[in-house]
Amino acid sequence: MLNKKTALITGSTSGIGLGIAIQLAKQNANIILNGFGSPDEIEKITKELKDLTSGKVLFHGANLMKRNEIEELISFCEKEVGSVDILINNAGIQYVSPVETFPVEKWDQIISLNLSACFHTTQLTLAGMRRKNWGRIINIASAHGLVASAEKSAYVAAKHGVVGLTKSIALETAKSSVTVNAVCPGWVLTPLVEQQIKQKAEQKGITYEQATHDLLSEKQPSLTFATPEQLGDLCVFLCSKAADQITGTALPMDGGWTAQ
Repeated sequence: MLNKKTALITGSTSGIGLGIAIQLAKQNANIILNGFGSPDEIEKITKELKDLTSGKVLFHGANLMKRNEIEELISFCEKEVGSVDILINNAGIQYVSPVETFPVEKWDQIISLNLSACFHTTQLTLAGMRRKNWGRIINIASAHGLVASAEKSAYVAAKHGVVGLTKSIALETAKSSVTVNAVCPGWVLTPLVEQQIKQKAEQKGITYEQATHDLLSEKQPSLTFATPEQLGDLCVFLCSKAADQITGTALPMDGGWTAQ
């Protein structure tokens, strides 16, 4: 379906971003990976994706908190595989603290990576999409882009900002064939979340299963994690012709979290 389309997925060397990259690779898109990892890890991921797609699979390690490195990333894409057709803004970080003691540097980092980077990548890729009269911008926001939790002020502010940015750019591109949407996951089973569950189990002296139940029951009524694969499939759908008139939306995949 996505033959000859080029997809840039930020934060795609693990977790949700990698899950999205895998599903887009299965549609034969060119894949540009971005994120952290050792050279050996990056090589392994790249090889695995190359086995899934007839397109190219490349990696660029741009630090998305730096505008000049984002510019280098986009130039790299254009040089190697042409302008970006599908932009998945997924990279993000989290920090938990009451607002009175929230470190200022952590606030600045979270806003920079979770929100400002989405602006920079979009600004630098949108012209290419307009020239082709086709494009997909998918911002991975969060259930926290729609509702709040205590002690996550920077993350919640950034993700609400991502949803607002999505809506604004969707209005600017509404008469074109470029769509702009936000996906809002709840709890997703990633290696990072698995580690959090293990730590919770150890700290409380309970089983992994009980710790999982406790974590999910706080927010996610389905008591079931979403998976990176499911989020990838949703992104594939948003890239399809069936989604041509879906733009400016915030689509939850949260097991009922935001229905409460």
